[in-house]
Amino acid sequence: MVIAMTKFRTSTKFKTSLKFFAGAALLAAVATAPARAAEPATLVAQAEPPAIPVVTPRVQTVNESLEVTGNADAVNQVMLVARVPGYLEKIHFEDGALVKKGDLLFTIQQDQYKAQLQQAQAQLQAQKVARDHAHLEVGRFTGLLKQHATSQVEVDHWVFQEKTAEANILAAQAQVEIAALNLSYTEVRAPFDGQMAKHLVDPGNMVGSDPKSASLAQITQLDPIYVVANISSQQALQIRANLDQRRLSLDELHRIPVEAALSDETGFPHQGTLQYVAPSIDPSTGTLFVRGILPNPKRALLPGVFVRVRLPMGKVIQSALLVPQRALQEDQGGRFLLVVGPDDVAQKRYVKLSSLVGSWQVVTSGVERNEQIVVGELWRVSPGMKIKPTPAALDR
Repeated sequence: MVIAMTKFRTSTKFKTSLKFFAGAALLAAVATAPARAAEPATLVAQAEPPAIPVVTPRVQTVNESLEVTGNADAVNQVMLVARVPGYLEKIHFEDGALVKKGDLLFTIQQDQYKAQLQQAQAQLQAQKVARDHAHLEVGRFTGLLKQHATSQVEVDHWVFQEKTAEANILAAQAQVEIAALNLSYTEVRAPFDGQMAKHLVDPGNMVGSDPKSASLAQITQLDPIYVVANISSQQALQIRANLDQRRLSLDELHRIPVEAALSDETGFPHQGTLQYVAPSIDPSTGTLFVRGILPNPKRALLPGVFVRVRLPMGKVIQSALLVPQRALQEDQGGRFLLVVGPDDVAQKRYVKLSSLVGSWQVVTSGVERNEQIVVGELWRVSPGMKIKPTPAALDR
């Protein structure tokens, strides 16, 4: 009887526990039901492809050009030297100053050269007096000869003296010019407009007595300025082929435009013309030397600085395709673009490039006219990724 009652109580407690756990499970299921219902919406939101800016290539006529790296170079750069010996008396400029042609830069001791000029002028005057005296004597003795009062020898003597005096006058005039020239050399003046470097000799020092002491300072012309570069023999042959193997005259050469830019400049803000092309290719480098001349009024280009140089190739490309430079990327395989392919999946396309037109680059292969090119948020896009192309407006 006792055992039966114990089994009945145990069974009742077990059933009550089952009901409790079943109720708790039901409440947990009801509580988590909204969260599970929201999971599909979250997955859908995460699967939405990102909106990526795209453009189609520009189509226009382009003059094909060549871009190379070169240097700026001074049109004129002169080491000013003392052409006569003497003590340096004065420097008339500040180091680094801009000077004009003819400006006085240095003065060398002048006293001895002024005295030498006066001496030469006195000798010239003496020879003129000697000539005049001889001329009078020739006339006097010629008259006496007619009267048989003198001999022909005397007449010939004074004719000789007159001719000698005339020759001495020419020599004395040359000495005057030399003395005047030496005196002018005591003033060292700017040979052209330019910028002075630092002076090499201080006042009070002896200059011009030997080559080592002759150098005074360097002056550099900055406006206009050269840009020089070397193009490969293949590029030179391509340009000649574009010109139908025709050799340009010097006048035609000087009308060819040349553009240059510093490494931190956009586009090619410095324009000029071609000034010289070497007559032959350097066999040691396989390159052809070219030189352009550009106005440089603001002295933005300095001799020696690296520049990007753009030269025309002598060919016009009709209906050229241009893509934004900002869309171009590069890896070990070369330059490439991300292009929108079928089903809006990004594709990697290696391209061949040609001329640069502003911020757009001519593409000769790798992309078609109506294809969409990724131009923004490149870091978010990788090949094979599905995107949402969004047309973007770019400056043209």
